Amino acid sequence: MKPTILITALLLTACSPAPAEPAPRLTATLSTPTDIILSWTPPPPGTATQTVEFATEPGGDYTILRFLPPATTTYTHPDLLPETPFYYRTRPVFGPASPPVDRTLPPGDFTETDQRNDHEWASPQRLPAAPANQASVRTGDPGAAPADFRATVMHANGIRFTWTDHATDEDGYLLEIRPTGSPDFSPAAVLDPDVNSTGLITLPTEKSASYRVRAFYYGSPSNTAHQTTGPAPAP
Repeated sequence: MKPTILITALLLTACSPAPAEPAPRLTATLSTPTDIILSWTPPPPGTATQTVEFATEPGGDYTILRFLPPATTTYTHPDLLPETPFYYRTRPVFGPASPPVDRTLPPGDFTETDQRNDHEWASPQRLPAAPANQASVRTGDPGAAPADFRATVMHANGIRFTWTDHATDEDGYLLEIRPTGSPDFSPAAVLDPDVNSTGLITLPTEKSASYRVRAFYYGSPSNTAHQTTGPAPAP
């Protein structure tokens, strides 16, 4: 679930970028021949969430392993291919979020009609545009937060989200969820820039939850930490 601009005309004074905060310092340690433990210093103040990413060659394309809460400073990458190089980095994620909305889905699982539904409403979309404003996510301006965030129940397991895009240079959008009883929001979908509509097919544990959407940008990455896994364990 993922992905012009539905932007209200607001003229906001542009802010100069804040000074760059020190990037986290990352280390990677083999705890077994095929398990790697990552540890890093806390991310900069104002971090909304952070990524842990890996590649298998220097300068290669990085894949996001997890989005983690800003207070987390360790992660274990388990059961890896033996005798393989792994390169890691973390990146802080910044940007303002919409106010949350709560939704409780009706009881039930997928109906036959739901299963036949092509779920076009769930595809990330860029709805018709309105005039752009001057808000900029990278300045940390609260005015860049998504507005008019709506969550429409489509069936017993599906919700469609729409919002007004106020950002002009975001790296993307995060749809975030906090199931009832959970302490924190976590990303449920990572969306492209300028997307302002997407759907979510919920899990059984997400029948009742809070949702919000965040216009985000990546901060400076940590150093690259490298480890090569050992031989496969003997059978």
